[in-house]
Amino acid sequence: MLDNMDMKTALGETLAEEMRKNSSLVLVGADLMGANGTWPLHGEFPDRVINVGIAEANMVGVAAGLAACGKLPVCDTFAAFMARRDYDQVFISVAYAGLNVKLIGSDPGVAAEMNGGTHMSFEDVALMRTIPTMTVVEPCDCAQLRQAVKAMLEVKGPVYLRLYRKKPHKIYEDGCRFSLGRADCLTQGRDATVIAAGMMVWNALQAAEQLNQEGIHLRVLNMHTIKPLDKAAIILAAQETGAIVTAENANYFNGLGSAVAEVIAENSLSVPFQRVGVRDQFGEVGGTSYLMERFQLTASDIAQAVKSCLKRRQIH
Repeated sequence: MLDNMDMKTALGETLAEEMRKNSSLVLVGADLMGANGTWPLHGEFPDRVINVGIAEANMVGVAAGLAACGKLPVCDTFAAFMARRDYDQVFISVAYAGLNVKLIGSDPGVAAEMNGGTHMSFEDVALMRTIPTMTVVEPCDCAQLRQAVKAMLEVKGPVYLRLYRKKPHKIYEDGCRFSLGRADCLTQGRDATVIAAGMMVWNALQAAEQLNQEGIHLRVLNMHTIKPLDKAAIILAAQETGAIVTAENANYFNGLGSAVAEVIAENSLSVPFQRVGVRDQFGEVGGTSYLMERFQLTASDIAQAVKSCLKRRQIH
């Protein structure tokens, strides 16, 4: 079932609530506030909403300056711009300088749709998780987004939040529990585990339903915080279910799948493991359904990866 609201609207409403509570909270954008649902805040907070124009790197620099003066700035632009065009400013001006800036990258991965490969950020998770002190978060629906925004404003230090702008599939109820760095177990299967983030969580749940019809019972973990990772949940899942599949709307090099693989290897967990993600490719123009098929990100692709892991476990 689709949510009754798109995520950009939920973002704007949540930021408005928090700006009413905290006079130091400011919003800095680069001419995409309308696209990202934050421009309506300008009417209520004209002195705390800054549009720098089409100058994304400058946006991050301005935010860093505001943070250095004691403000709590939130930046928003497309994920492709936040990760690629702004990377040096994020790394040096924000993280290296130890400043408290929150970064929102919208339309991650295939969500960029008709904007095509130039705007399709398959690499943003990999880039952001390599920055020391950076927290990386990807909520899956409006209810979780609201809680994630509140949590990121409370934590000190830089945070990167991946935002799907459109209506997501509804998974959580309003007021749901949310803890940075703690995965949510959505189904309690014991045959294998799928660890997913963002829009891939719904696909993982659909894969669980498909496999349930075949007598395969999946544990689905929503790894909404990609950094810091919930290592304990991964270790427990490996020990209790014996097979791990990751699912991400991103390049599977250096993203969620690689992060989970690191935990498996470093803890000597002898379980079959497989990644579902974009296989080192550039994006292209298309609708979400087409792109999910094109890059093998569907529920059926997740189900096939699970079966592959189970087959390998039987062989050994």
